[in-house]
Amino acid sequence: MKTSFYLFFLVLVIFLAACSPSIQTSTEPAENFRLSDYQTFDFFKVDASGGGLGPGYRTQVSYIQDEIARQLEQRGLRRSSTDPDLLVNLGIVVRDTVQTRETDIRTDPPRYVGQRRYTWKTREVVVRRYKEGSISVHLVDNDRNELVWRGTAEGVLEERTPKIQEQISEGMQELFSQIQQ
Repeated sequence: MKTSFYLFFLVLVIFLAACSPSIQTSTEPAENFRLSDYQTFDFFKVDASGGGLGPGYRTQVSYIQDEIARQLEQRGLRRSSTDPDLLVNLGIVVRDTVQTRETDIRTDPPRYVGQRRYTWKTREVVVRRYKEGSISVHLVDNDRNELVWRGTAEGVLEERTPKIQEQISEGMQELFSQIQQ
């Protein structure tokens, strides 16, 4: 009895871990880049393009900038709009994704509709719709106008705003933890 309980608990934990959206990050520093060589930072002006931007777009971009500023300030930099050492460039992509499955004669059998000449064909059935997001963060040396660090965080986006903000915080924290001091 105990063994089956532990087995059930293990399967439940694995299932819940698999269902939680994960954030994948990748970074690429320039040769000899050290964040401690810089004292100040600021953001490039945000230039949004695309007709499908929702009403919360500016709010979310502002939240991303605040979170990046918090991460850089924790690492000893301060935000300055007058001649900063580093400029932060953001690239944000959000795409609607549809997960589908193909029908199968074993699981989706044909139904008799009164004619003997019916056929059955496989087709795609929508399982769920969700949004995938990707944030690219580029740190540019302002004096040399040269990219010194690049990081990307991507994952499936949460639907509710508080959860998205939590996901942004988690993603930026994970992304900036990979930066070399």
